[in-house]
Amino acid sequence: MKTEIQTVDTVRRPVRGAQAPPVILDAPAQPFSLTQIPPAVVYCEGNFAKIDGKTANGLVRNSEAYKIVSVIDSTHSGENAGLVLEDVINDVPIVESLKTAIARETSMPDTFIYGMAPSTGRLSPADRGVVLDAIARGMNIVSGLHEYLSDDPEIAQAASDRQVTIRDIRKPKASKDMRLFDGSVANVAALRIAVLGTDCAIGKRTTATVLARALNAKGIKTVLVGTGQTGLMQGAKYGVAMDAVPPQFCCGELEGAIVEASEAEQPDVILIEGQGALSHPAFCTSAFILRGSQPDAVILQHAPKRVHRCDFPNMPMPTPASEIALIEAFSDTKVIGVTLNHEGMSEAEIAKTIAAQSKELELPVTDALSRPAAHLLAMVAAAYPGLQQRTPVAAI
Repeated sequence: MKTEIQTVDTVRRPVRGAQAPPVILDAPAQPFSLTQIPPAVVYCEGNFAKIDGKTANGLVRNSEAYKIVSVIDSTHSGENAGLVLEDVINDVPIVESLKTAIARETSMPDTFIYGMAPSTGRLSPADRGVVLDAIARGMNIVSGLHEYLSDDPEIAQAASDRQVTIRDIRKPKASKDMRLFDGSVANVAALRIAVLGTDCAIGKRTTATVLARALNAKGIKTVLVGTGQTGLMQGAKYGVAMDAVPPQFCCGELEGAIVEASEAEQPDVILIEGQGALSHPAFCTSAFILRGSQPDAVILQHAPKRVHRCDFPNMPMPTPASEIALIEAFSDTKVIGVTLNHEGMSEAEIAKTIAAQSKELELPVTDALSRPAAHLLAMVAAAYPGLQQRTPVAAI
């Protein structure tokens, strides 16, 4: 087997209410068949169920590309990942080390996934040692860091020696192969809904995933276009890691992914995963998402108990009302509903907040994880009552 160092490049108005390893420059993530899904260990030391562990959190909730067999986080060793994450038991244990993760399997897990998204975007010295250990054991590496492991001489050489792959999710294709925005997204027939938020690491991808699953279960063919490393790791068939693309090409690359999804899948709905927040001065990805996808509608994700932007203690959170006003002023679209991230909230607080926000904003409000998916469906149906419903293919 040759070593491969892979990179991933990856309509309407709503009703308001041993040789050097070869480099593969264009290897978008594709879902595996059930018999091909490789088992993976997710590394999230000290950060599982926290903001910087959002990649691991997302993979535990949903993964079509990898079978997650365990999570490494010594602070939760011996616990169940589902119970720690959202008080729902699953089949993913949390272990203290890579050695323990491997010992509990009957064969060597195929893949080691770096499951954290630190604000630095870089590998710590301790984490480097774990990555090198995984390579030495013959495991393929998947990373969503801004620091490309395939460009690291020590790590790349170790991978070459062991004939394993390094998949840098955020490593973009060559700029000569990138596309500029050309307006072709306007010809996409599918309803386009972007799931944006008031902060980063707030649950936009999770809400979009839940909504996509619910719409498909109702027979409304839906495709989720990923825009970040976690969505692509989970197996999003279409998408691009937006924050790794030069600004000149961000809108065009996202437009290309949406057009490709439309032409290949002929869906009724295309959901676009949001990144950061339009109002966040440290991130500009939301602006490119709005420009590149030209969404018909937006669903806004908000964490009511979050006092300040994550990693920015001196930067207060915006209100949903101010974010909605900004989105609708910036783009020719309408926010059709709000979804909550219930971090730090009791059940009583969730219910009270849903009622209060719905009254204040005059919009449907729900929580994708603590409330039935039918509430998300109702949000979309209220804005688009004519959305075609085909024969249901599964229960929600």
